[in-house]
Amino acid sequence: QVQLVESGGGLAQAGGSLRLSCATSGLTFSRYHMAWFRQAPGKEREFVGNINWSAGLTSYAEFVKGRFTISRDNAEKTVYLQMNSLKPEDTAVYYCAAGLDIYKYYYWGQGTQVTVSS
Repeated sequence: QVQLVESGGGLAQAGGSLRLSCATSGLTFSRYHMAWFRQAPGKEREFVGNINWSAGLTSYAEFVKGRFTISRDNAEKTVYLQMNSLKPEDTAVYYCAAGLDIYKYYYWGQGTQVTVSS
């Protein structure tokens, strides 16, 4: 059974930092591309960024470029989202996802809440 479990969410002040983790099990992690998405209240889920299976390539949404960094540890089967210079508009539930196609994600975590206060 595939499981993706996010952690590290919480409350941060504007300008602060949080690091999210997504621990996986039940899949050959090193074969999967990983991504982070987020969904704010009343809004559609949106792409934050992704990292390919080898960690050689990352891609980010424009609104997080220069502030967020995705990394992965294939030995630990974990993907990370380092969030710096947080803004109130970053408040959302953050989800990690896994897929064999970098544009299609089959497995999803349950999400972790990030709240940024001004």
